[in-house]
Amino acid sequence: MSVDDKPLALVTGASRGIGAQVARQLAAKGYHVILTARTEGALEEVEDAIHQAGGTATLAPFDLADAEAISRLAGAIHQRWGRLDALVLNAAVLGDLGPIAHVSDKQFAEIFTINVAANYRLLKAFDPLLRAAESEPAIVGVTSSVAQAPRAYWGPYAASKAALENLLNTYAEEHKRAKVEIYNPGGTATKMRESAFPGEDPSTLKSAETAASELIALIG
Repeated sequence: MSVDDKPLALVTGASRGIGAQVARQLAAKGYHVILTARTEGALEEVEDAIHQAGGTATLAPFDLADAEAISRLAGAIHQRWGRLDALVLNAAVLGDLGPIAHVSDKQFAEIFTINVAANYRLLKAFDPLLRAAESEPAIVGVTSSVAQAPRAYWGPYAASKAALENLLNTYAEEHKRAKVEIYNPGGTATKMRESAFPGEDPSTLKSAETAASELIALIG
């Protein structure tokens, strides 16, 4: 099957953790996967793993804070494929955990720029391509337990994930043909989890591979 005939998926935060595993597993299922993240070297490692397993992928390294880059990517995908079958909104910024009174304006803005504004821009830019999908398009956003169960010192991150959930639920109401899902992986052995809980034994947590399999099951 040629790249043009494969279903097309875009995964943000695809350089490591859950995003990298989602990309690899989608490729194994026959998707052509567009890999996005800031770190080009790490993306190349994921791309190499996909190619070695017989899959196909395209690198699109850029910073999600760059609104124009999102628009350019949507334009490039429109010219090349004219559609998008699956969008996985995985990339996120945790920030430093601490009391709300101690959070800097700069950090608060950074968290909301990546966790909320970038996902809004992705949905807006890729909406025409998702609507052009021949079959039911799928959008999955990765959330966190703190979006619904507030926890001290997690304020900006928790608020950003609650906003993301609302954004996706609203999009689902506006795009009835799309399959819009919100995935909470729970405690998972990732770099973000390690930064939040540095003394935690990762062997007691869900693996990124397992989380990716659960997420992909929502795509169908």
